[in-house]
Amino acid sequence: MPERTADLVILGGGSGGYACALRAAELGMSVVLVEKDKLGGTCLHRGCIPTKALLHAAEVADAARDGAKVGVLSQLVGIDMTGVNTYKDGVVGRLYKGLQGLVKSRQIELVEGAGTFVGPTSVEVDGTTYTGRHVVLATGSYSKTLPGLEIGGRVITSDQALTLDHVPQRVVVLGGGVIGVEFASVWRSFGAEVTLVEALPRLVPNEDEFASKLLERAFRRRKITAKTGVKFTGAKQVGSADNGTVTVSLESGEEIEADLLLVAVGRGPNTTGHGYEEAGLAMERGFVTTDERLRTNLDGVYAVGDIVAGLQLAHRGFAQGIFVAEDIAGLDPAPIDEAGIPRVTYCEPEVASVGLTEPAAKEKFGEIETLTYDLGGNGRSQILQTSGAIKLVRAKDGPVVGIHMVGARVGELIGEAQLVYNWEAEPGDVAPLVHAHPTQNEAFGEAHLALAGKPLHTHG
Repeated sequence: MPERTADLVILGGGSGGYACALRAAELGMSVVLVEKDKLGGTCLHRGCIPTKALLHAAEVADAARDGAKVGVLSQLVGIDMTGVNTYKDGVVGRLYKGLQGLVKSRQIELVEGAGTFVGPTSVEVDGTTYTGRHVVLATGSYSKTLPGLEIGGRVITSDQALTLDHVPQRVVVLGGGVIGVEFASVWRSFGAEVTLVEALPRLVPNEDEFASKLLERAFRRRKITAKTGVKFTGAKQVGSADNGTVTVSLESGEEIEADLLLVAVGRGPNTTGHGYEEAGLAMERGFVTTDERLRTNLDGVYAVGDIVAGLQLAHRGFAQGIFVAEDIAGLDPAPIDEAGIPRVTYCEPEVASVGLTEPAAKEKFGEIETLTYDLGGNGRSQILQTSGAIKLVRAKDGPVVGIHMVGARVGELIGEAQLVYNWEAEPGDVAPLVHAHPTQNEAFGEAHLALAGKPLHTHG
């Protein structure tokens, strides 16, 4: 069997894998990057980028529909999904082409094919063995379903939802996490009747309860029906693929008829069929087990991204890929604080957070302070006609340890928020900083002013 050698062999070309490859090459390593599908992985082709393109199209649709509210005589005539998909695919295509050029320019050897990890530091692809001084496993994740619920016909995952050539009239979204609420938001903006079903007591259950309540209130105003705290029991399809329905049954006894059922119950680690267990890699619940430096139980083997238990976010994998490359190069980077990774849900309104929820902060620090600043007092938010709020969580007489925001475009505020958390800033450190007027960023500054004991545009 032919054998090739390199300083680093990476299995998986998604956000974690390609970031690791680019940084390692920059640090002078020879790199082999193995990818069975397209460079860029789920995020670029079936996740972050195409979904956000749909969400932008949805925002434009809402703006056209509501133009008269600001004196612009616009109207929404309809949604041309062919045009929407052309726009979406164009964004993905340009980014894909740019990424391919980057990898080529760094002299990274891109191997196209399904790789199998054979240990101790080798990956086999189509009869050739690629052996590195180190191996990074970055095989990503897949859309999960529930036991007994088969995907097909009118039961789809986000993968199929991204390629729909029409807007469903009635859709049930199973799962009220990030993926579920984003697609619910898109389809409602496109004119569909949307019902969200979440087994847990609230939407976006991983966020602070404050954010869930504001999002649920906003969704009610948008006439998105959210059924929380109720379990799914089954789905039955009737009729043909072109002219049929799906009936969703709930534990409460209720049945909901729809044109589509989107299964958005999370993503699982893509760790089967790659030789991991056979090579003796330690795993738990399907995830690869690592230490804080992302080292597995096998010498010279690291794992990054969605196959490592924790936040399943592209930018987490990206950061981990850079970390591992620098760790291998001997730069001794500081371990990544999971709580310091910013989180954004791009529905309307957006939800953005970093740091600890209020209960988690109480558990860690004991005594805490919280402050909520309503966006109603912010000029830019009034111009954008958005409602929402910013909630700060502070360790008593200490730094800000949690920032939670709900409102249109608050995802753009997460940059400063993650600096505040990761640099362990106290409210008094942020209060003197000048925030441009009129911006939503002002609301962020005003919240810190209030928590520092200098409230301006706040009552009470």
